[in-house]
Amino acid sequence: MSERSRLRLVVVQVLVLSLLATLLGRLWYLQVLASESYQAAATENGTREIITPAARGMILDSRGRPLARNRTALVVSISRTAMLRQPDGGRELVAKVARVIGEPVDAVWEKTRLCGAEGARPAPRCFNGSPYQPIPLTDEANTQMALQIMERREDFPGVTAELTAVREYPQPLGANAAHELGYLGPVTDEELAERNQPGARPAGRRLETVLQATDLIGRTGLERQYDADLRGRPGVKVLAVDSQGGVSGVVSQTDPVPGNYLVTTIDADVQAEAETQLKAAILRARLTGDINKGYATRLKADSGAVVVLDVHTGGIVAMASYPTYDPNIWVGGISTKDYRQISSKRNHYPNQSRAFQGEFAPASTFKAVTLPAAVRAGYSLDGSYDCPSAYSIGGSPKRNYESQAYGVISMLRAIQVSCDTVFYKFAYETWLRMGGLDAKKNAKDPFTDMAKAFGLGRRTGLDLPGEADGRIADRAWKRAYWKATKDFYCAKAKTGYPEVARTDPRRAAYLLQLSRENCVDGYAYRGGDAANFAIGQGDTTTTPLQMARVYAAVANGGTLVTPHIGRAVMTPEGELVRRIAPKPAGTVPVSGSTLSWLRHALRTVTESGTGYGPFARAQFPLDKLPVATKTGTGEVYGKQTTSWFASYAPANDPQYAVVMMVSQGGTGSGISGPSVAELYKTLFGITGSRVELSKARPPGGHPTVKLPAVRRDGTVVLP
Repeated sequence: MSERSRLRLVVVQVLVLSLLATLLGRLWYLQVLASESYQAAATENGTREIITPAARGMILDSRGRPLARNRTALVVSISRTAMLRQPDGGRELVAKVARVIGEPVDAVWEKTRLCGAEGARPAPRCFNGSPYQPIPLTDEANTQMALQIMERREDFPGVTAELTAVREYPQPLGANAAHELGYLGPVTDEELAERNQPGARPAGRRLETVLQATDLIGRTGLERQYDADLRGRPGVKVLAVDSQGGVSGVVSQTDPVPGNYLVTTIDADVQAEAETQLKAAILRARLTGDINKGYATRLKADSGAVVVLDVHTGGIVAMASYPTYDPNIWVGGISTKDYRQISSKRNHYPNQSRAFQGEFAPASTFKAVTLPAAVRAGYSLDGSYDCPSAYSIGGSPKRNYESQAYGVISMLRAIQVSCDTVFYKFAYETWLRMGGLDAKKNAKDPFTDMAKAFGLGRRTGLDLPGEADGRIADRAWKRAYWKATKDFYCAKAKTGYPEVARTDPRRAAYLLQLSRENCVDGYAYRGGDAANFAIGQGDTTTTPLQMARVYAAVANGGTLVTPHIGRAVMTPEGELVRRIAPKPAGTVPVSGSTLSWLRHALRTVTESGTGYGPFARAQFPLDKLPVATKTGTGEVYGKQTTSWFASYAPANDPQYAVVMMVSQGGTGSGISGPSVAELYKTLFGITGSRVELSKARPPGGHPTVKLPAVRRDGTVVLP
């Protein structure tokens, strides 16, 4: 053998030995080092999981009446595995089921398509669950439909009809509470990815505690705020699956754990009455002529809200908004028609709560805030002040509502008759002392500072998503708004408003003048801005809930409560999980003597001021149950006036603050006031001239303290 041949043989031997070493090393890695991970992967490859949803916990009113619960429904489902075993992929089987349940074949077929598969319609029309999980086709089957399917199993392979829990909102005693309860909706792919990603999932967390593709989660209201408490933990059945996709056995199974119950501060009796009285105020307004139009045009009253608040704890006993809707329209998926109806401008957006999401100029109810500010600015509660029909600021007269003059009056009388010109004087003179237009950017304004101290201009901390902030239109806000809108107003100052001028030349001229001013020096905080602020007009806005909180602070001696609806979480067996007790939000910087004076003044508003009329007409026994009130009539450019009525009672031992607002609803005393008076009759059991606390709702004229009794079987002991 030549030297060259011998060298080639050596090279081949080295190559063969290297390959053998590599192969042996790889085998050792796979069988020793990586064996556990591959065994796990193999096991995962041979198993599939089926999720059994947990029963969602009930939402109860303060006495245990269900505001949201589960009803038992007959659900017809079909196995996707059984469908695929059919020669036509299950089309004829689906058609048979569709004929039985009385639905279009195409619509039922769409429900069997897996979301993301070719030809599948978007969720919720497609099936967003596991292909090994039964696909629900309807939750409205009746007994006859179920019998047709179950008695002819040979014609319906893989089709079942079983009892399943479905969410419902029973509206006890007529209490709707749609905006407070919220609704459920399918989990989205984005939510699944966000909540179930490794970083968001604690180590060792079991699969059944993670969101599943078939889950329904809270979308708004209490359903969303307390979703983690209500949702429970689904059951998981792990199936052994062969290479053909067939099920060969059950590997493991855990049963679902039902969700906890949420006890609320809402009293269904009071909630129903609040909704009734709010609607009565709306209808009253629509039958009333607009005073500013010589009564020739009726009031539009497009929306409204009412809040009943426990002045000591901040618990919301009732909260209603108009227009509203039936919360049950969300159950099983809302139709396109229904969604358009509740979200349309034409219907005044019934899906929005005016109570905590609507922002309105608070009008003279705001004087409960600006009176303590005037005292801080140096004006005496014992002084006398001129109340002319108009007060001149920069050469322009600012008038009392209805241009009424009262002459020289006391501060007490100024509150009773709600004299605007007295408050114009307080604010304008204070503005001048601060430097007027030359005041420093960070000047301490007693009026705007007091409003912020009462918690206005920010959320109250309500345990519902979507709460509005409101707006305190101070110097900082004015400058920020000018920077954001300067370009728009400068452009309009050149072009004008020809589209408005065609139908309303006067309004177009006003808008043009406004645009010119805002373009040049819209950042300036003028004397007129300060005067408007003092009577709750101009750019400042609040929610009805915020104003209820203000009057609760006046009533309880200066503590800012945190409004809340959640009261306690209990297991379905009746064990207390936790109490929900929001912390107070601080105290208002008002002396005890000023608060005492203000409480006395508000009581006299009902006895001999603007709040007298509604209670006199209702023959309300003020001698036995005194009520403190303040009316408000908000003027909004281009719209009819906003009706406000703020109050608390009993005036000598406050329990509840009640605030009602009707947008484009006229005066506070004429429209909102009568409904508030009737609502107090319910709260304190007033019949004729008698106060019968045994008939009060809640019982005894006090907010409910005891938690509802829940039996071990999950049923609630109803009052």
